[in-house]
Amino acid sequence: MQTRAAVARGAGQDFAIEALEVEGPRAGEVLVEIVGVGLCHTDLVFRDQFVPYPVPAVLGHEGAGVVRAVGEGVDGIEAGDTVVLSFGSCGHCAQCNANLPSYCRDFAPLNYAGARSDGSTAYRDVDGPVASHFFLQSSFAGHAIAAARTVVKVDADKDTLRILGTLGCGFQTGAGSVLRSFDCPPGSSLAIFGAGPVGLAAVMAAKDRGCAPLVVIEPDAARRDMARELGATHVLDPLAGDAAAALRDILPHGFNFALETSAREDAMAAAFDVLASHGMLGLVGVPRQADVALPLNVAAMITFGRRVIGIVEGDSDPATFIPELIAMYREGRFPFDRLVTLYPMDRINEAVADQSAGRCIKAVLCP
Repeated sequence: MQTRAAVARGAGQDFAIEALEVEGPRAGEVLVEIVGVGLCHTDLVFRDQFVPYPVPAVLGHEGAGVVRAVGEGVDGIEAGDTVVLSFGSCGHCAQCNANLPSYCRDFAPLNYAGARSDGSTAYRDVDGPVASHFFLQSSFAGHAIAAARTVVKVDADKDTLRILGTLGCGFQTGAGSVLRSFDCPPGSSLAIFGAGPVGLAAVMAAKDRGCAPLVVIEPDAARRDMARELGATHVLDPLAGDAAAALRDILPHGFNFALETSAREDAMAAAFDVLASHGMLGLVGVPRQADVALPLNVAAMITFGRRVIGIVEGDSDPATFIPELIAMYREGRFPFDRLVTLYPMDRINEAVADQSAGRCIKAVLCP
């Protein structure tokens, strides 16, 4: 069958809206008609080849939609089911068995290869194969072939469903950092560097968990305002002065937790500097250069027992954590819809520009 998709054809190039052939699902796969897909910074990292990925390619990894066909061997999913798509994992390695699929032994080859394990792709254009299976879904398209293991069944009408895909990566990462990676106790202190989609999801989760003080460091005034509305007790502009000094004024003995979402070296250093004894710094920002070194004071790390961890997907297991976030949303405890702006898929390049410029916080593309 044919579908329309946003195709990445080279580093720095706009996405091209094209008609592609998409095949039916093979064993262990489902065909999903996409109704909404979140735009994530990670999509641009791969489009622009900061991490190599075969092109032409269909990216997109925060899809939501309706199952239209099911491949051989798929149990528990039927045509007509409404679903959210998340990242891929093998399901049988030690980390998957420990309910930590985001640290799956095969995470990189499963999610970043651009094809199935046999080298085949789900999409074709007039010249041949188009890379697919990005995060085992490639959902910047009207229809996506997704591995059944990425699929989370949800109960939602179309208007709600189109924004739920954002829970598959970015919002899951921010909320999971607080609720799972850190498992912040009520009353613990938290500093969040960056108020993009990940940072603001962390704010909402931290408010729900009862973190205080809850401080957000963000240069954009509108995003600082949003952070305060969502539960931040303090907001700081890092361009107005020494952020670490301002944080120490708020909490002289340091913060129990700090979450760094921007991948800026100066922010990493400040976040580490304001940790309390035995405090923990979580890093979720993806640097543009793979060889970025952490500017950390090793003596302080040892002397004060400060801990630094990398966080992938908020340590979440999508099968259980996405329904948890949806329940929080429906109870008014995780109002992520306030961060979403809808765009038609054919305006994807406008959405990229708006999100980059801060004119929207989280763009969702609707085929």
